[in-house]
Amino acid sequence: MSKIRIGIVGCGAIGSSLAKFIKQDLKRKARLAALYDLDAQKALRLSALAGGCPVARDLAHLIEKSDLVIEAASKNYSFAIARQALAGGCDCMIMSVGGIIDKFKTLEALAARHGANVFIPSGAISGIDGLKSARLGRIRKVTLTTTKNPLSFKGVEYVRKKGIKLDGLKRELTLFSGSARQAVKFFPQNINVAAILSLAGLGPDKTRIRIVASPGVKTNTHEIEIQSESGTIRTRTENVLHPDNPKTSFLAVLSAIAVLKQMLEPIRIGT
Repeated sequence: MSKIRIGIVGCGAIGSSLAKFIKQDLKRKARLAALYDLDAQKALRLSALAGGCPVARDLAHLIEKSDLVIEAASKNYSFAIARQALAGGCDCMIMSVGGIIDKFKTLEALAARHGANVFIPSGAISGIDGLKSARLGRIRKVTLTTTKNPLSFKGVEYVRKKGIKLDGLKRELTLFSGSARQAVKFFPQNINVAAILSLAGLGPDKTRIRIVASPGVKTNTHEIEIQSESGTIRTRTENVLHPDNPKTSFLAVLSAIAVLKQMLEPIRIGT
């Protein structure tokens, strides 16, 4: 059986973690085929760490060399990368899920037209398996409360425009309450989980999100409540921050690795 060829677009903290895992732990069944980043130096540095993996000259070149393209770039580019990968007959894994929240149906149609697959890891939350099952019946309500240290929201334009002072915050403060669609728009680097939760359940307009800054926390915490005719599901996930990128939870990277492993294993557990 030939090894699956994997190309990674985006060579920051997430792309680097995935590249290292593919090289070290999946080498019997997968091969790191190419790397690409708009910042060529990032790609070259990762190539050196990944044993000299080829650096693609552009996205089209990476797609030519790959069976699976992993998007680890940003919300601003995730849909365009996925669209080009699918058009090239490649499967695609999307990490920056906020970038496809408004284009999910288009992506679904593209994948069907080109006979390719799109994989969206569950990211930094638990409970997606239960939500997918509950959706087969009737779901009444899905809510997410995300609590992070104020430092995680530094540089967020929404916070600045609201005149919210994060420095010296002494008590817990709700920064936002609204729909998943709005949360993804206003907190693009912090709330990928809202996009994943909405796509798996009630959609971006009916999924309710609350975002909280709390000076006492050291983890990114996501609390989900799902009310449906099959019962009530409540989950709480306290995430350790990624060592190379404090705006990303380590579990988000591990969830992508879990999807890769599941693709390559003969037995799959869970929905």
